[in-house]
Amino acid sequence: MSKKFLFPATAAMALCLSFAGCKQTQGQGETAESEGGNTNLKIAYVELDTLMSQYQLYKDYSEVLTVKGNNIQNTLSKKQKTLESHAAALQKKYDSNGFTTRDELERAQNSIQHEEAELQELAARLNNEFNAEQARINEEARDSIQAFLTIYNQTKHYDYVMIKAGDNLLIANPKYNITNEVVKGLNKRYKISPDVAAALSATTEE
Repeated sequence: MSKKFLFPATAAMALCLSFAGCKQTQGQGETAESEGGNTNLKIAYVELDTLMSQYQLYKDYSEVLTVKGNNIQNTLSKKQKTLESHAAALQKKYDSNGFTTRDELERAQNSIQHEEAELQELAARLNNEFNAEQARINEEARDSIQAFLTIYNQTKHYDYVMIKAGDNLLIANPKYNITNEVVKGLNKRYKISPDVAAALSATTEE
C-alpha cells in the first residue's frame, strides 16, 4: 500500500479509439489501404509513459493516492504494534503464572483474537476503499482523455489513435506520434477539483 501509486495501462486504453466514418483529410497520421483499395486509414499513437508523467491530472492524483496509501500503511502498522504488545504482555503473564484461573486465561486469549480480527477487518476495509478510489480516478482519467480526443479528432480525422506502452507496438514511426499535442491539449483543459486541491494543500503543509 505504501508503494508509489501508478495508473495501470488500462487507465489509458481509452486512447485506443476507433473513429469510424470520419471524413478523410490530409494531415499527420499513418495511412493504410483497405482490402478494396479505396479507403485509407489515418492512424496516430500516444506514448503512455509520457502521458502519465506529463498530464497534470495523473500527477495530482498520483501524489494524493501515494499519501493516502502511506497513511493507510502507518495506521495499520500502529495497530499491528499495539496488537503485538498486547500479545507479548499476555505471554509474559502466562510464563510467570500470572493467570489464576483457566477462565481468565481464555478471556485474555479471546481478547487478543478479537483484536487481531478487528485489525484484519480494518486492513480489508481500507484496502477496498483505496482500490475503489483508484478505480474511480482511472475512470475519470479515461473519460477526460476520450472527451479531449473526440474534440481533437474533429479536425484531425484519425480513424485510430493507438496507445504505445512498452513494446506493445513493435514498430512505430515517430512522425505519427501525437503525444505532445495530446498532453498539451489535456493540460489546457484540465481544471483541478476542489477536493484534490485541498488534499494537495494539506500534503504540502505536512
